[in-house]
Amino acid sequence: MIRILLVDDHELVRTGIAALLNAADDMVVVGVAQSGEEAVNAVVTLSADVVMMDVNMPGIGGVEACRRILRHDPEVKIIAISVQNDGPIPQQLLKLGVMGFVSKGSSVEEMVLAIRKVMMGKRYLCTEVANNMALQGLPGSMESPFAKLSQREAEVVTLILQGKTIPQMAEMLVISDKTVNTYRYRLYEKLQVKNDVELTRLAVKYGHIDAGLI
Repeated sequence: MIRILLVDDHELVRTGIAALLNAADDMVVVGVAQSGEEAVNAVVTLSADVVMMDVNMPGIGGVEACRRILRHDPEVKIIAISVQNDGPIPQQLLKLGVMGFVSKGSSVEEMVLAIRKVMMGKRYLCTEVANNMALQGLPGSMESPFAKLSQREAEVVTLILQGKTIPQMAEMLVISDKTVNTYRYRLYEKLQVKNDVELTRLAVKYGHIDAGLI
């Protein structure tokens, strides 16, 4: 039986996905979490084989939660779930060690397939993500400047876009205020922006965030 930890900040989504996965003969949802922080703690206490992780959540968010979980236990298999299928996030997560990426619009059959694939040690990308990543490598395609960022810089960007303050970011990432400012300065230079307003506009342009969320 495949033991699953489901992480999403929306109760309706958690309940719906849990019911669908529990209907599979070889799967059981052994726990749910509504934030990245809860997910990190749950992985320590639960013996889950697979973590289904929502990418866009308040707090430390899904990306940072994945980083902390894999740092604690590199053997945990994580499948990211998101409404956004383009931009730099899928590649960043794969570099972290996440095994799969599925869209929230994916069918239950695809989610079940993704879980079974990663349990076999194989990576799984839903069709939309796979196509978008393939197109990014084609001549004439518009490469996202966010791809230049290190993983930590990308995490700081995510928190900036969530409106977090320097002290809040430092606490969430377990680093000093000075270090946060250093990452902020570096990512501004790499992205060639001068302030958070320009950063937000650039993030919308390249699909790093949904324009409807700001």
